[in-house]
Amino acid sequence: MAKAAEQAQAQPAATSMLKPYQVILRPLVTEKGVHRSTRQNQYAFEVNSLATKEDVKRAVEELFDVVVEKVRTQNRKGKPRRYKFRYGYTKNWKKALVTLSSEHRIDFF
Repeated sequence: MAKAAEQAQAQPAATSMLKPYQVILRPLVTEKGVHRSTRQNQYAFEVNSLATKEDVKRAVEELFDVVVEKVRTQNRKGKPRRYKFRYGYTKNWKKALVTLSSEHRIDFF
């Protein structure tokens, strides 16, 4: 029983070992995302599936030199795909919506 408790405590420590460039994989630049960035000051990123909200907040603040107000995350399931006669799925991934304070912006272009 004590071994399980040690493993549960060891897992969050492993995620804090991620560097900021390992947490943020890529920005999601979509039509909906551009609309959110101009109206609500929210930006979407594909993030490491092991990253927590605190990791994402720390990484965005360090990489883009902005102040983050709120982070929301989603675990996205892979979609079914077909290649010739084989069926499979795309990989599962994690999405983060980051809301910045009103005086900060991120320019992707």
